[in-house]
Amino acid sequence: MKKTYRAIFIFSFLFCIFSNLNQATAEPVYEPPYAKWGKIAVEKTIQRYPQSDVIDYLHIGREQKSPTVSIEKFKLWLRRKDGSREFGVFVNVEFETRTERYLGISYTETDR
Repeated sequence: MKKTYRAIFIFSFLFCIFSNLNQATAEPVYEPPYAKWGKIAVEKTIQRYPQSDVIDYLHIGREQKSPTVSIEKFKLWLRRKDGSREFGVFVNVEFETRTERYLGISYTETDR
């Protein structure tokens, strides 16, 4: 009888430890406010430059164009699929600040 209680206690103890370890190691997912615009910047850049791969990504920051319009700025680094060239593209995603409605995108290539 004592062995049965001891086995139940050990099993319960181990179960509690492992279930708490799983919860303790699970980190909350944080998505920065510019993530939505970064995804759009990457997707649209891939469409514009289908012969290239995006190999690096940098969020530059947000700019207030007017009281109602914001611009999220990124720099993407691309490499041609044939390896012949690497270049940067500054990508500006324009949107309504309050509603977050997408308005447009602009690209500027750079060798730096």
